[in-house]
Order: sequence, then C-alpha cells, then structure tokens
Amino acid sequence: MLAAGAATAAAAGCSPAHGEVALPVEQGGAAAPPPPPGPPPLPGPPPPSARVPVPAGAVTAIPGPGSNIALTVDDGASADVVGAYIQFAKDTGARFTFFVTGVFDGWTTHRAALRPLVDSGQIQLGNHTWDHPDLTALTATGVAEQFHRTKTFLHDTFGVDGTPYYRPPFGYHNSTVDRIAADHGYTVPTLWYGSLSDSGLITEEYLLECAHKYFTAQSIVIGHANHLPVTNVYGELVDIIRERNLSMVTLDDVFTVPSAA
Repeated sequence: MLAAGAATAAAAGCSPAHGEVALPVEQGGAAAPPPPPGPPPLPGPPPPSARVPVPAGAVTAIPGPGSNIALTVDDGASADVVGAYIQFAKDTGARFTFFVTGVFDGWTTHRAALRPLVDSGQIQLGNHTWDHPDLTALTATGVAEQFHRTKTFLHDTFGVDGTPYYRPPFGYHNSTVDRIAADHGYTVPTLWYGSLSDSGLITEEYLLECAHKYFTAQSIVIGHANHLPVTNVYGELVDIIRERNLSMVTLDDVFTVPSAA
C-alpha cells in the first residue's frame, strides 16, 4: 500500500487479437483442432463506488488500501510505440492514462485506433504540454500557450480535453505553473511513484528491472511512448501484473474530482 503524497517523484528518468478464420480441412478427414485459447484479459477496473477524492496538491500514488496500478505513458515521440501501446490495450484489456505531448504526430497517426478506447474509458488522456518544455523557465504567457494548444488538440482530435490531470515535463512545476494550469482546467499535477526510466533509450532488461521494482499496489508508474524496447516486453509486463494480482486502472477509475464551481 502506498500513501499518496508520501512517495516522491522517483527516477525520471500480448497475444494478438484475431477474427475467426476458416480452419483447413483435409479431404475426407476432420477439421484441424483450433489453436489453444490466449490468456484471459486483465482484470477490469474497480466499481465506481470504490473511487476516492483526488488528494490536494501533486498526486504521486493512489491513496488507501487496494491492488491497483496506474501505468501512465508520456510523450509519444515514436508513432510506432504509440501504436504498439494501443494494440497492447486491445489485446490484453490493459488500461492506461496517456499524457499527450501534442506536437508529436503519432497521436494523429493513430487517432482512428485510439479514439474508441478513449470513448470507452479504457485509455484516458491527460495534458503533457505542447512540446515538453521546462514550464518553470517560461513566461506566464508561454505556460498558458503550452496548456492551451494541447487542450485544443485533444478536444479536436479525441473529443476530450484531458482535464483535470496534467503532467509537468521533467516533473518541474511551481505555484505559478499550477495556477496557470488550473486556469485551463488542469487542477491536478500528476507525478509518479516509480518510473520505467525509458524516456531515453534503455535495454529491455533494465526496463523490466524497473518494472519489478515499481509495479506495486497503489502505485502510479511513469513510462514513455518514445523508444521500441518496451514494445518487446509487453508479455513480461503483463506477467508481473498478474503475478502480483494487480489491476490496471486509469486515474478516472480511482479518483473523483470536485466539479468546477
């Protein structure tokens, strides 16, 4: 169990789905046996009655007891990795929160595949700025533009605006950034408890080492849709989640947020 707010922003750092196919039949013989079934989908989210109010301030973990894990995926620098994460979700039932950096074209490339998952709530979108600057180094106008451009992009592309969750690039934010974010509807700066450390290129072995370390109950874990190694270990990530009896959740699956006045 993790206490929200007690954890700090740490290291910054699939079986394919197929339709039915005709089975080959030997002339005068029986049909070939069907292939063995794939693994069952991952557990679904907890019931809405289990949601808790989002804590004040920056969120780093899911408060209270439970067996949830929120795997949050940032950036989207690689269209191939964005597409692979979408397929991962389709194949396994995995639930993600994607923090979108609007400048990357992978989000537009995969709009048709991603939009139904957003509509169903299996994948949630949040704001990760337009082009990933250090927000604390910008003018107030510059900060506002970062939130506004990605909010508009999300709305126009996916029909949602990502509020109230935003992730500051590098985890850097201050009271001024938070105030401007809130002016745009982003009242919840979302940090993390642990990281897959894959914002840059790392080995598959190191990524799995990070997953073994940080895939724990009630954790918020950060990953990135930037480099291909993660796409080669989806099966191993699912194995860790199953072995630890964790349920993958979006932020909306576990939090309630007060309505705007």
